[in-house]
Parts: sequence; structure tokens; C-alpha cells
Amino acid sequence: MIMKVSGNYCIVIWWFLSAVDAFPRRNYDLHVPMKVRPILPDIVEHSSGDLDTLQRTGQDPEVRPGLFQGDIMMTNEVFNYWRLGLRWDRYPEKLWSNRTVPYVISPLYSPEDYVTIYKAISYMNYMTCVNFVPWDEKAKDFVLIWPIKYPKGCWSFIGKFGGGQLLSLQPPDERGPNCLGNEGRAVHELLHALGIFHEQSRADRDNFVTIQKENIISNFQINFEKESLENTTYSYEYDYSSIMHYGSDYFSKSPGKPTIIPTMAGAIVGQRRAMSKTDCLKVNELYGCLDNSIEARRWNNICTALGL
Repeated sequence: MIMKVSGNYCIVIWWFLSAVDAFPRRNYDLHVPMKVRPILPDIVEHSSGDLDTLQRTGQDPEVRPGLFQGDIMMTNEVFNYWRLGLRWDRYPEKLWSNRTVPYVISPLYSPEDYVTIYKAISYMNYMTCVNFVPWDEKAKDFVLIWPIKYPKGCWSFIGKFGGGQLLSLQPPDERGPNCLGNEGRAVHELLHALGIFHEQSRADRDNFVTIQKENIISNFQINFEKESLENTTYSYEYDYSSIMHYGSDYFSKSPGKPTIIPTMAGAIVGQRRAMSKTDCLKVNELYGCLDNSIEARRWNNICTALGL
């Protein structure tokens, strides 16, 4: 299902306060803007039965009904990018200018969750040439990391959407998802915000994994579609270890029924610990960090030494 996004802007902070769970306020050494311009999602279309099924089967926090592939806030425009083969060279305006991503972290997170998010950001700054920086209230485009109440879960837009764009990282509650068990899930969503799609969306994925359609909840078959082969090129081999790969039981009808089976014996998919070497190289290549031989040597060394 494709999430449509309203074009209307809301500039007052009360929208956020009504969109998040009631977490105690705390003082942080963090500048929180008084006014922002978030992209507002329309009402998510899904049945209560869909949500009940996902909760009953113990689904991953990235598996949310009404979001494209479970954790992507999608528009028709971005869906077209995906179908065309993710050729970001054709849409350079969707990449972050000057390799810089201004961000705001909600003050509604607990100190522990704040630290998890900050560690994920620091990790991204170390592993890539992209620089996440606190928003200075001047930058037009920035990421708002917020515990959105509806739709709950771990989700992000793909690439730079424009204005204040939401990135949801939901703390744990009684029934809701936990996006902050470690920094890996935050890294996954930050990579989406940089323009990285899921690994199993590749047009050539059927050479590397088998999709067990009979085990997928019927309403979520679309989440296993592939990108178009037309105009698609790959610099890297298929990566089972990618932090951007679905787990083996995502959107499964019941526990123990895999939806994705790797063709390579012993391969395990769906890790959320850290970027793989290939994840790391992809981001650095996407943002032109491998074009210069000196830069390329540095980032190749970092990705090789620290990537999974």
C-alpha cells in the first residue's frame, strides 16, 4: 500500500505534541525549534484486523500496516523513483545538499532513548562522509526524529523530501513497537532518509532469495515487489548481511513460516546491528565520497574494517 502525503504544512509545535505518546519532559542540551514545517501524512488506510494480525504474530517494529514495505512513508512521486530503478543520479535534488543533514531530536524521548539515537547519528557521521548536524533554524530542509503516535513504528521518507521531514522512532510501550532496543534500527531509518532502499527490492533479488508468497499476509504482498529492471544498475553484489534487508519472517501469517529464504546455504538476513561493508560503501558512493582517490581510500578502509 502506498502512503499518500498531504501538501498542507502545519507550522505550530502542538501538532507534534498531539501526535506523540505522553512521555515526561526533560531538559536536554539540545535546541528544540518553536516552529517547524512537517510533511503531514494522511490517515493511514488499514483495517484493525491487519494490525491485530501483525501484533499477534510478533512482527518486527519495522513492519507497520499502511506504510510501503512496512517502514517507508511513500508518495506517488517517490514510488515512481523506486519503480524506475532507484536512479538517484536522475533526481539529485532528492539527495542532501553538501552531504549535510540537519536534524532535530524530540525532547520527549527518555535519556536512554536519546542516547541510543545520538549514538546512531554519531555512528553515521563516523562511517560515512555525510554529516548529520543539529538544525540551526536556518536550513530549509531537515529531519525531525520524533516518537510519532500514529502511525506508530520505525519509519522514514526516502531521501530528502523537503522542509521538515519526519522520521519516526517509537519507544517501547505495552503493545507498540520498540525501535530503540539498539542503535541499529535508528541507523536503518537514517539510511532510508539518505536515499537507501531495502536490499530485497533489487530487481535481481530472485537470484539470491526465494519469496514464499503463500506465507505472506495477503494484504501485504505488495511489500515484496521488486523495482523495475529498466535503467537499473548495481555496483555491488547482493548483500545478505545488509542492515537494509528484510528479516526472514517479515509479514508472515504466523511464527515459523518464513517469507524470505536465502538461496545461499547458511545465509541469515535481517540483522539490525550495524551497516555491512556494502551498506557503508553504497552510502559513500551515493554521496560522491568515492570519487576522489584520497577520500575513496579513507572510506574504503573504514567500511572494510568496521562493516559487517
